Amino acid sequence: MSGTTPISPTSAYVDATGIHAPTFADIQAFLISQFQAIYGADIVVSNDSQDGQLIGVFSLALADINAACVAVYNSFSPSTAQGVGLSSMVKINGMARHIPTYSSAPMLLIGVAGTVINNGIVQDTPSNNWALPPSVTIPPTGEITVTATCRVPGAITAPPGDISRIATVTLGWQSATNTEAAVPGAPTENDAQLRVRQAQSTALPALSVLSGISGAVASLLGVQAVTIYENDTSATDSRGLPPHSVSLVVKGGDSMDICQTILLKKTPGCYTYGSTRHSVNDIYGLPHDIGFFIPTNVPVGVHITLRALPGYSTIVGKSISDEVSRYINAMGSGQEVVFSKLWMPANLCTDTGAPIGATGTYDITAMTIASPPTGTYGTVNIPISIFQEATCQSSDVIITVV
Repeated sequence: MSGTTPISPTSAYVDATGIHAPTFADIQAFLISQFQAIYGADIVVSNDSQDGQLIGVFSLALADINAACVAVYNSFSPSTAQGVGLSSMVKINGMARHIPTYSSAPMLLIGVAGTVINNGIVQDTPSNNWALPPSVTIPPTGEITVTATCRVPGAITAPPGDISRIATVTLGWQSATNTEAAVPGAPTENDAQLRVRQAQSTALPALSVLSGISGAVASLLGVQAVTIYENDTSATDSRGLPPHSVSLVVKGGDSMDICQTILLKKTPGCYTYGSTRHSVNDIYGLPHDIGFFIPTNVPVGVHITLRALPGYSTIVGKSISDEVSRYINAMGSGQEVVFSKLWMPANLCTDTGAPIGATGTYDITAMTIASPPTGTYGTVNIPISIFQEATCQSSDVIITVV
């Protein structure tokens, strides 16, 4: 207890170092000593006695109360608050927990001209439902491209052609397929992610303008990641940034909100370099051309050859594919895919969800990577520019058992 004597040996207390609470064992030992002081040292208070069990009930009740006190105390700090308590605390910073968003994909619908599809639903291979706009009319050309939105929130992925089953059969509607990979949505922001964003938001009043811009954009609804670059020289630098410019690479969020926030936080005369551009007005109504980059996906494929040992199964193989895919997708923009570092996720060294002992059920004998997955495989690193982001579908991690 940090060398400080509490007010009571059974209650939580707060001192200069924070909150402290006695353990269940400490409380039980104290109550036993008090019982013995009252009824005599020879009283039977073992766990299987009636008095011992009654002391246990009292000890547990006091321990539960102390745990509630600790939880309440911790809820007053963003670094320790959880759940609803954390959601309330970040309001001090003008923030709110991100709600889940839904994946979307462009759908090519083919059918008889004039066919009206009301509340159409299509399905992907795992049987996730994707909703079409409320009413779609097939034009005279016999085909139309619309946006389908997944009904399941979160990062639901679908490669091109994966969404192809018509769930709401309509006379005259012949086929449907997604022409491009789905843009994944975002799951409900967990406590760890919200804490990181709250810490970034405190950079808003920072002395560094770059920190202020990054913190402001990171706090916007839907923004999942922000990386900012600066070229303060009079010539285009090696990364391709124009002179006297800043460039943000932003994943997620509304592009108009992002541009408006950049304009609000940047210094006068600073050029904002980026392929996604909008004209936004300042507080005086004057228009400004503001830009940033949305990271371009660089699909990566991995081929793994392994020797199966006792205990290996397809479940272990699926865990390997999922973990390698998860590792690559978590790298972020501008991060080169380093071949040698893929051995750790491939050996399930970081996967807490893999079956117990799975690492010892196989021996990897070879591994190669390529971009795109249909390209030539090798053992060289895959370069990723600052405006790109490596992505990998679990299905693109191919495992061959020998």
